[in-house]
Amino acid sequence: MSRKVTLFTGQWADLPLDDLLPLVKKMGYDGVELACWGDHFEVARALKEDGYIASIWDKLQANGLSCYALSNHLVGQAVCDRIDERHQAILSPEIWGDGDPEGVRQRAAEEMKATARAARMFFDARPDESVIAPVVNGFTGSSIWHALYAFPPTSQAYLEKGYQDFAERWIPILDVFEEVDVNFALEVHPTEIAFDIASSERALAAVNGHQRFGFNYDPSHLGYQGVDYVKFIRQFADRIYHAHMKDAWWGHGDGTVGVFGGHTDFTDARRHWDFRSLGHGDIQFEEIIVALNDIGYAGPLSVEWEDGRMDRIHGGTEAAAFVKKLDFKPNAIAFDAAFDKKNQ
Repeated sequence: MSRKVTLFTGQWADLPLDDLLPLVKKMGYDGVELACWGDHFEVARALKEDGYIASIWDKLQANGLSCYALSNHLVGQAVCDRIDERHQAILSPEIWGDGDPEGVRQRAAEEMKATARAARMFFDARPDESVIAPVVNGFTGSSIWHALYAFPPTSQAYLEKGYQDFAERWIPILDVFEEVDVNFALEVHPTEIAFDIASSERALAAVNGHQRFGFNYDPSHLGYQGVDYVKFIRQFADRIYHAHMKDAWWGHGDGTVGVFGGHTDFTDARRHWDFRSLGHGDIQFEEIIVALNDIGYAGPLSVEWEDGRMDRIHGGTEAAAFVKKLDFKPNAIAFDAAFDKKNQ
């Protein structure tokens, strides 16, 4: 196995970290990708409370685990979004405030800057000697997602305003990431400013190729759209800052619900697509491992476990084993080099 296999704790935030970490180890993981919600990683405490960061590392070490990334998807979503009552459910009272949309967006932006600073402090304090490039994964939100379908007729000028809005809000955030030497990795995903290859290229151009802006690769959000999820790796080889292992299937519904979901809930049997536990969907993970090896990705393979039809402890355990069996080191010598007499 060439990479660490970690568990993204976002879908497990109902469990206190003290309860979750022993379970993570028991399920077979090497570490965690800590979510900045629940009590898993609290940005304000990391910045202001003496001993808080050390206590997180102590808990990780006590369970034989490490951490290679933080994630703040929920706050990042609010930076560019058209804010409505749904956001109140995912944001803290401090960021929601009085709910005025622009105020929410500005407070979310400041929290993402704070997350960059907290990440730097957290990874500077890691007790082992391993050297990693600190990463904060997350969402960006989008002011133009509602205009996905081009009716009423949507001009490129209208869409360009959305990318300009993204740049104006995120470049100051990315500049803070640059100041503290931390990468931001957008999880390319429907509802974000980048949700496929074309929109990812456009987002990268909008921030002038800012070196701190890259991607948290996740094939599950690309495959069911019809996007070539292996091509994505090769297209953005120098911008893959983190990788999620997450499965999905598509084409399994009864024909009454399409790619847009039909306003149905996940696990509705009519759905065209749904998330699945690793190895139970349609994602071709061996092709992904080959492509990640080809681009020299050495970061963790982080399981984001979602499957509404399966017990999560069973699924999480199975997923850890699946990824560890699947992953392999790239060859250190050309396979046909043995034919050369000087190597014999």
